[in-house]
Amino acid sequence: MKTYYLEDFQADQVFESGGRTITEADLTFFSMLSGDWNPVHADAEAARSTRFGQRVVHGVLGMAISTGMLHDIGVFQDSVIAMMGFRNWNFLAPLFVNDTVHLKLTILSVEPGKSGRSGKLGRRFQLINQRDEVVQEGESDVLVLTRQALGGAAASSPRP
Repeated sequence: MKTYYLEDFQADQVFESGGRTITEADLTFFSMLSGDWNPVHADAEAARSTRFGQRVVHGVLGMAISTGMLHDIGVFQDSVIAMMGFRNWNFLAPLFVNDTVHLKLTILSVEPGKSGRSGKLGRRFQLINQRDEVVQEGESDVLVLTRQALGGAAASSPRP
């Protein structure tokens, strides 16, 4: 996929990543990285007695996987300046080891900046499991370059 610049985006545009299966190693490494060894994540026996009947993958790992899937989508490869934060992130259903998820990214808004060199995109993230259930969703704005910021041939190339 080609890199998109601010001018290439429009509200209601949708992009989807490929799938990724969450593994036992993902759960363990995230527990080690975060230091979150809560029994619902780390103790299979204790987790059996919860409402889920098994260990639950950390919700924040789902957020991290979502942002990683942006690379798979590819449209921000050379144009992104900075993510501005997350808001209204909701954990709608649990994530489990062996779930296969993908990201559905919807552009909510496109706002050119004053300089003409960049602008802000409003985006909705939806992490969707193999049963087509939205398990997590939220919003994240990002600053993106315009073609004008590139100058030369890239600035005049057609929209992808």
